[in-house]
Amino acid sequence: MDCNRCGEQAVMHAAYSGAHLCADHFRESVEKRVRRRVRRDDLVPHDATPENPQTWVIGLSGGKDSVVLTQILHDTFAEDPRIELVGLTIHEGIEGYRDESVEACVELTDDLDIRHELVTYEDEFGVRMDDVVEDDPENMAACAYCGVFRRDLLSNYADELEADLLLTGHNLDDEAQTALMNFLEGDVEQVAKHFDASLGPLSEREEQNEFVPRAKPLRDVPEKEVALYAHINDLPAHITECPHASEAYRGEIQQLLYDLEENHPGTRHSILSGYEELAGIAAETYAGDDGADLRECVECGSTTTREVCRKCSLLESLV
Repeated sequence: MDCNRCGEQAVMHAAYSGAHLCADHFRESVEKRVRRRVRRDDLVPHDATPENPQTWVIGLSGGKDSVVLTQILHDTFAEDPRIELVGLTIHEGIEGYRDESVEACVELTDDLDIRHELVTYEDEFGVRMDDVVEDDPENMAACAYCGVFRRDLLSNYADELEADLLLTGHNLDDEAQTALMNFLEGDVEQVAKHFDASLGPLSEREEQNEFVPRAKPLRDVPEKEVALYAHINDLPAHITECPHASEAYRGEIQQLLYDLEENHPGTRHSILSGYEELAGIAAETYAGDDGADLRECVECGSTTTREVCRKCSLLESLV
């Protein structure tokens, strides 16, 4: 097929829009969606100046999503002195898997000449995920441990790096899955928290001084298009699934969405669009509701709702 815009050979067909795009117009399309999301979510504050620049920390895993996000943000803001990008990579201690993706992170940040920070579970917590999976004292999926440890490090290092914003490479598929899971679980308060944590425009979120605000500028781009963008641009992305990945419920939701999208193109976009609107309404409903009291963990000082935070309780069980 030919590109709808120029007549060159198309490299992709978006069933949800009917568009056939060549490599150049496909790149342009992806970049336009990311930049539009940056604008819609008010990520660049009006008072940002070269003298008072914003520090954006990107959770850079070396996978396709975070690599594509980093590349596009760099291309967008390389000449803008108001924005400073920092890549933050977390090494979980998974033999072979993370070593290769760290190499991709180093190659990318060297090519783009942006600051890169690497932290490890072993240095920070004295554990490696390979050993955690083998011991499994809580009889949980590997992702349950890893998610807690990763979120803790992202949050703490974003704070330590004095970040104004923490950005992650969640794509359309990721966010549509999360939206559907939250809806099926019926937790409206969690939907409201999702809006204030990462979905809503910064200007519409309830202020949370305890945490660095998060954003997901890639969330309008389907996963396969992210992978194609990385391939076309020859980006150093490590495209391999974690050997310990075992989120069974999310996997079911993922397959359900694949089937729905195949039969009804545009389903993911519709789910996320409606969810964002409902999340905004839920956030207004719960605005001012203090919810659970936040305190400092007695072990590490992290902000938590418990006396001992979840990270520290898991680490204690691994001793």
